[in-house]
Amino acid sequence: MDRVPRLAPGSEAWVMQWFKSSYSGADDGDHDCVEVAVTPKTIHVRDSKHTDGDRLTVTREEWTAFLGSRLAWAHG
Repeated sequence: MDRVPRLAPGSEAWVMQWFKSSYSGADDGDHDCVEVAVTPKTIHVRDSKHTDGDRLTVTREEWTAFLGSRLAWAHG
């Protein structure tokens, strides 16, 4: 899957390339999971079961801090 962000043709809007972790399991709806899309300045997160619902947008710095805190917790 191409995860490199790209501009929409004739636009300044980024085309969201959503992906989820390989640890999420099957697409059978039995797994709680989020999907992530990356643009040059922001990270976007949405519920994989409700892709038209609310989305969370954070800066790359915020995302890095979040992942760092999860790794520290997991290895704590």
